[in-house]
Amino acid sequence: MALPGPPPPTVQVPARIAALADGRPLLPVWQNELGGLTFRIDDGDGRLFAKWAPAASRLDLPGEAERLRWAGRFTPVPRVRDQGADREGAWLLTHELPGESAVAPRWTADPATAARALGAGLRALHERLPAAECPFSWSVESRLERARSAGLSPPTDLGTPPPIDRLVVCHGDPCAPNTLLREDGTWSGHVDMGALGVADRWADLAVATWSTEWNYGPGWEDTLLDAYGITPDPRRTDFYRRLWSAT
Repeated sequence: MALPGPPPPTVQVPARIAALADGRPLLPVWQNELGGLTFRIDDGDGRLFAKWAPAASRLDLPGEAERLRWAGRFTPVPRVRDQGADREGAWLLTHELPGESAVAPRWTADPATAARALGAGLRALHERLPAAECPFSWSVESRLERARSAGLSPPTDLGTPPPIDRLVVCHGDPCAPNTLLREDGTWSGHVDMGALGVADRWADLAVATWSTEWNYGPGWEDTLLDAYGITPDPRRTDFYRRLWSAT
């Protein structure tokens, strides 16, 4: 299993992605732990990003396209240009969203600004997306069921979920790389929405705060929570981090 991060420049370009590029400059920019790849295509009308999910992976790019189209009515997310699948895998082509990843070198060198932007951006996402209208779920039950369907065995000692604090439409993968920042250090949008769905807001907050340690080092969790406007909740944080690791 590959670690998430920029792939080597020599990574093999799937035939479908090469066809989407159609001779335009193509740059590999990310690979995740499930074998998914993301490429940047330099287009005359602006950059495009092409995601590739091998058929054997658990990545649901058609589901992500559906979520992007829904969420794009309310908040800045990438606009879908093309999607499809064949026996080799699935692809998703989106237009570039303005902003720079919160883990770009500029922001890893300024973790206070980045952590504040992560918290403010997550709060805005939760406030803008209408949970009552959302057709997608990221509940504890749905996540455990998906894990079982994928052949995973969630731990038996996960315990009873804590009471719901507030139901919102969660991002589903609120790690730092999936928030984009403007030049002034404020958030500008979110990417990688394949798990978006209704859940307790702590399902996002527990992982978002955790990701500050992975990406910026210890000591920035409270900065994110302050920017979101909430106090720490150790019980919910612990449960949703263990659920994240299990699913």
